[in-house]
Amino acid sequence: MIPRRTHALLEGAVASGGLPGAALGVVDAAGQRQTLTLGLAQREPDVVPLEGGHWWDLASLTKPLFTARSILRAAEAGQLDLDDPLETHLPELAWMQDSALRARTLRQLLTHTAGLPAWAPLYTWGDAATIRSRLLQEAWDLQPPGEVTYSDLGYLLLGRVLERVHGRALREFALEDGLSFTPPPEASVATERCLWRERTLRGETHDENAAALGGVAGHAGLFGTLDGVMNQAERILRGGWLSAAAQEAAVRPAAPGRTLAFVQAQPGWSGGSLCSPETLGHTGFTGTGLWVDPRRGLAWVLLTNRVHPSRHGTFDIQGLRRAVGNTLLAAQG
Repeated sequence: MIPRRTHALLEGAVASGGLPGAALGVVDAAGQRQTLTLGLAQREPDVVPLEGGHWWDLASLTKPLFTARSILRAAEAGQLDLDDPLETHLPELAWMQDSALRARTLRQLLTHTAGLPAWAPLYTWGDAATIRSRLLQEAWDLQPPGEVTYSDLGYLLLGRVLERVHGRALREFALEDGLSFTPPPEASVATERCLWRERTLRGETHDENAAALGGVAGHAGLFGTLDGVMNQAERILRGGWLSAAAQEAAVRPAAPGRTLAFVQAQPGWSGGSLCSPETLGHTGFTGTGLWVDPRRGLAWVLLTNRVHPSRHGTFDIQGLRRAVGNTLLAAQG
C-alpha cells in the first residue's frame, strides 16, 4: 500500500536534514492500513527518536477535525443552523458598532468567505481574557462576502460560537482516542524553538494566538497520534465521521475550491495532481496533512515536524506532499 517510491521520498527528505521526522499512514476503503515512521521526534536540545505513538501538533487540522466537525454536530443536534448570522450566538459582537460582521453567517466562516482578514497578532494584545473580549470588538477591515480568503480569525469566532452553544470552554470538549488538547510532553513531537516563549515547544501549541488563549482555539490547538488522525481519515472515507446528511454536507462543494470543512482538489494543491476531482484534504502549518480520495478508495495522512527547530527552513514541504500523494495514487491497481 505504501510503494517503494513513496518510502524513498520520505527517507530522502529525512536524510537530507530537511525534515527531522515523518510519519505516513495510508488506509483503503476496506479499512486496511499501513504506516511508516522515520527520523526524529526532536533534534535539539536533545535527540529523541520518533515512535509511532508520538503526539503531533496538528495546527490547522484543528479546523476540519475539531471545529468544523463540532459545528456540524451542533447542527445535527438542532443547536444551530449553518445560515445563522454570527449575532445569533454572539450578541455582543461589534457592540455599538455599525459592523457587517454581525450578519455574516456560520457557513461563510466555515468556507472562509466571510470577508475577514487572514490573521492578526492577537498574542500581542494582552492576557487571554483581553484577547477574547477584543476579538469580538475589533473593527475588522471586512471585505464583501463571497471570495475565499483563508482566515484563522473566522475559525477563532467559530470556536467562540461553540463555547457559547455548549456552555463550556473548548478544552473541555470530549475528543476521540488519538486526539488531545493536552498531550504528554515527553511523548510529543517537538515543533519550533519559539522566540516569543524562548524555549523549544514540545506538547504545547505552536500557534501563538492559540497559545495565548490557553492552548486551544477554533483554528489551532489539537494534537493527534498517527493512528488518531488515520481514524478520522478512515471515517471520512468510509462513512461515520458525521451522520450521513451532515457528512454529505461536509464534503460537497460549498465555495470555490472548498467544502464546509476541507480544501478540494485543484491545480497546484497539496494532495498532488493525480487526485480525482472529488478528493479533499487539509494541511497544518507545522507540517501536517490529511487527504481523502473517495473515487480511488484511499486516504492518507502525512505528519512532519518541518518547523523544528525553526519555521524559517528552506525545505519544500508542499512539494513533498504532492509527490507523496502522486506516488500513492499511481501505485493503486
